[in-house]
Amino acid sequence: MAVDEKQSGWLCVAHGANLSAVSDTTSQPGLPPVAGTLLERMGIEILECSPQRAVATMPVAGNTQPFGLLHGGASAVLAETLGSYAAVMHAGPGRMAVGIELNATHHRSAREGVVTGTASAVHLGRSLATYQVVVEDADGRRICTARLTCMVIDAT
Repeated sequence: MAVDEKQSGWLCVAHGANLSAVSDTTSQPGLPPVAGTLLERMGIEILECSPQRAVATMPVAGNTQPFGLLHGGASAVLAETLGSYAAVMHAGPGRMAVGIELNATHHRSAREGVVTGTASAVHLGRSLATYQVVVEDADGRRICTARLTCMVIDAT
C-alpha cells in the first residue's frame, strides 16, 4: 500500500494508485469527482481516504430539518459518502463500488457547527465491503452510527 502526497487538505491511501493529481473538485484515478454532486451541495469535505478508513466533515448549516436540527438524512448522506469512497479505494483500478445497504441509528442531533464522520472497515472482501460510520459533533459526542455495505464491481 502506497501513501501519496497530501493535497487539497486531504490524504488518500490506495493500492498502488497514482494520486499525484488529487483534488477535491477534479477527477482523479480511483476516486470520483465532487464538483456538481450532492457532496458539493452539502459542503462535505473529504479529509482522509483509504480502504480501511475515511474521514470527512459536513456543516450543520444548510443541512437541517425544519426545526433547526441536523437532518437525519444528512447524516446518512455523510455515512454513505464515506463508506463509498473507502470502498472505491478498496476496489482498486478498473473497479468501482455501489452501496447496497445502509442503516443508521440517530443518537442525538446538532444545531450548529460541523460534524465529522469516520468510516472504519468491518469487512473488505472481493465482492463486498462493509463499513461502520460514526458521526460526531465538535465536542466528540456521537450523533449517528451507521453501517454501509457496498458491492464491488467492474467499472464499465
